[in-house]
Amino acid sequence: MIKIDGSYGEGGGQILRTAIALSCLTGEAVEIYNIRAKRPKPGLMAQHLKGIEAAKRISNADVEGLKIGSTRVVFKPKSLKGGNFRIDIGTAGSVTLILQTVLLPSLAADKETTLEIRGGTDVNWSPTVDYFMNVTLPALRELGVEAEFKLIKRGYYPKGGGEVRVEIVPSKLLGKSFERKDCDRIFGISHASNLPEHVPRRQAEAAKRVLKEAGFDADIKIEVRREFSTGSGITLWCGYKGGSSLGEKGKRAEIVGEEAAREILSELSTNFAFDKHLADQIMAFAAVAKGETFYTTSQITMHAVSNKYVIEKFFGECIEFKENSVRIYGNSILF
Repeated sequence: MIKIDGSYGEGGGQILRTAIALSCLTGEAVEIYNIRAKRPKPGLMAQHLKGIEAAKRISNADVEGLKIGSTRVVFKPKSLKGGNFRIDIGTAGSVTLILQTVLLPSLAADKETTLEIRGGTDVNWSPTVDYFMNVTLPALRELGVEAEFKLIKRGYYPKGGGEVRVEIVPSKLLGKSFERKDCDRIFGISHASNLPEHVPRRQAEAAKRVLKEAGFDADIKIEVRREFSTGSGITLWCGYKGGSSLGEKGKRAEIVGEEAAREILSELSTNFAFDKHLADQIMAFAAVAKGETFYTTSQITMHAVSNKYVIEKFFGECIEFKENSVRIYGNSILF
């Protein structure tokens, strides 16, 4: 059994998600202890619990410690299966973080997998659905991932209630050397639910103003919804880089737009291929592909350090960090 210290590196949920995903994929039992030890409230929260429950269903696993607040989980997968699965987080927990647990192993299932996930689509401390659709997923497709993502409803903190549908086809992955993409035009979406139309419009206009001052044209769509959850946000993207910001009570719409614009401009100002978030999100996929994957990134984050620790617990030394570059030697599990 592989033993993993959940307090390593950033000491958050990333270690748990990567460990469970690789356990499902390889069939190796895993024990994760000190779960989220560096967080104000250690142990499993609702979205972690639901992610493990989903992984349990797709891999017929036996699990110990599956309860809110648990700081130790033992996960023993049996066999991966495809099919239709509905996951309701029950809170505004992030749907994209759930995907970090179940997308990778679903690529090795015996048939196509459809995931219907209900929770938060645009919440703090996680990739927005628009970032996932327009930055993460296109990069994964270049490795060979066959998956389609559809946003049905948006969910904001604290109510959640967003819905997405993900269709995943068993895939063979091949490593790749990624190069920086030039960005002549930045794309984006500014959205709001149960708020006046001027809110997302002001977010978009503020973002466009900041981007124009930096020399970039922008195509930002406006989305107004009337749904269960109330909130707003904006996500911008170009190639392998993105920026986002979420509205909050008392936070002016202009500030939201400016924050997203400054985030993506910070990434675009470098000559590196990936932004700091994509750099860690792609690591586990590259590690199970055939051949070598190489890219540069604006920052080797603690999430990336944590991912390296977990991945190498399963496969031995296979990842090299050198200044702002990442080289991953795939072990051909998904080929």
